[in-house]
Amino acid sequence: MKIATYNVNGVNGRLPVLLRWLEETAPDVVCLQELKAPQEKFPEQAIREAGYNAIWQGQKSWNGVAILAKNMDIQEIRRGLPGDPDDTHSRYIEAVVNKVLICCLYLPNGNPAPGPKLDYKMRWFERLTAHASDLITSGLPVVIAGDYNVMPTELDVYKPERWGEDALFRPEVRQAFHNLVAQGWTDALRKLYPDQKIYTFWDYFRNAYGRDAGLRIDHFLLSPKVDARLKAAGVDRFVRGWEKTSDHGPVWIEIADE
Repeated sequence: MKIATYNVNGVNGRLPVLLRWLEETAPDVVCLQELKAPQEKFPEQAIREAGYNAIWQGQKSWNGVAILAKNMDIQEIRRGLPGDPDDTHSRYIEAVVNKVLICCLYLPNGNPAPGPKLDYKMRWFERLTAHASDLITSGLPVVIAGDYNVMPTELDVYKPERWGEDALFRPEVRQAFHNLVAQGWTDALRKLYPDQKIYTFWDYFRNAYGRDAGLRIDHFLLSPKVDARLKAAGVDRFVRGWEKTSDHGPVWIEIADE
């Protein structure tokens, strides 16, 4: 089974790019972030015509997450991260697809930092860590995929010396990610490519993609039962070079059948 995550940066504005990528690469399951569309404006018909079922949690102008599955049922488990009933951001959705629990997230950016946005990011991280603890102790096959807005190590960022005060690279943010992983999760790309420079995001400015001045902020965390089935992982960085594309590239893993 091939599972992908893609911050599409506007599902309607980038719909031709999304549909082209789906047709060319045919992932079985896709986690989308940053839909930037209210619930009723999600392009369900176009997605269905491409062969995918979908569940989604939209939000006007920003945020928004979705899970797509090619010719498979999606059993929704929850939408919204537990722990704060007053949090109205559409950043988390969870479902079972082909006996694997798929968790799709869009973690807050946190900038400008320090400040209220970083405080919200850290609270969200705490809630994610608490929920992830329950998931990993369940013993189920779980994938937590999405845009984490974290570069875990200096290998994950172009010119790390420039990013020390940024909310994607501040010490407390990186520590929160490492605390999460330490529960027993596997960072899929780093397991297969421990020392290789891999980026998943290239800014629109200063020819970042052309210069390969990127960041690795889109991650797959795997529970032990999925880690044992991991066969391959990668980034479809070529998609970042298409016209009117997202500033992220799709990231994917392949896992063996049970």
